[in-house]
Amino acid sequence: MLQPLILQYYQLLPEHSTDEDSPDWPREFRKSLAKFKRSVEARYNDATLERLLGAQQAEVRQAALLALGLTGSIRVNANVARCLHDEDLTSRLLAADALWSIWQRADAPQNNQELQRLVQMIANETNSDDILAGFETLIRKAPRYAEAYNQRAIFHYHRGDYAKAIHDCEKALRLNPHHFGAASGMGQCFMKQHKHRAALRIYRRANRINPNLDSVREAIQSLERLLGEEGRGGNRGARGEG
Repeated sequence: MLQPLILQYYQLLPEHSTDEDSPDWPREFRKSLAKFKRSVEARYNDATLERLLGAQQAEVRQAALLALGLTGSIRVNANVARCLHDEDLTSRLLAADALWSIWQRADAPQNNQELQRLVQMIANETNSDDILAGFETLIRKAPRYAEAYNQRAIFHYHRGDYAKAIHDCEKALRLNPHHFGAASGMGQCFMKQHKHRAALRIYRRANRINPNLDSVREAIQSLERLLGEEGRGGNRGARGEG
């Protein structure tokens, strides 16, 4: 059976080295990954990569997910999110990584760059008013950019503004219902507010989107124990949802 070229590109990537005497491995891997991206861009587009997500061979699905994480647009969001439930663990992990990358470049290039600038400002502990003003300007320009709301929610959370963070998480989820990060982030906010039933509901939603998040599963189990029969009953109802 003829194998897709992308599988050959994928198999050329070096495996992770556990040798402590290989300090050059990260640099070599980045070079190989850049070559993989160039090769993919020369022969594949979103539609052809999406079709490969249904390949029988797990390694082909892995290659397609890695490629979509590097090059895919927001139009592949739903199909990549389905791979969070793939039978292959590596494919599930690659799907989650790909989604984060896709979400961050989901708008016009200048807006994507502005979001990265704001995230860097947060990391550098720049003046909070300047950061908030930057988010306001960005969201006015790109009101459907879900990741802008999610990143502002993270900023609000770390400042202790949980109500504002929840509002931004809700907006991110309305725009992108596959955003497990916004769902789990909202759960953390509800926990800070001691709203345990609300936290349990949204953590279950995050788990339905992405069942690979250990911290979310642990939070659900903890809340079910805390809430007793009420929590377990809610879980039965959640499993019945579409």
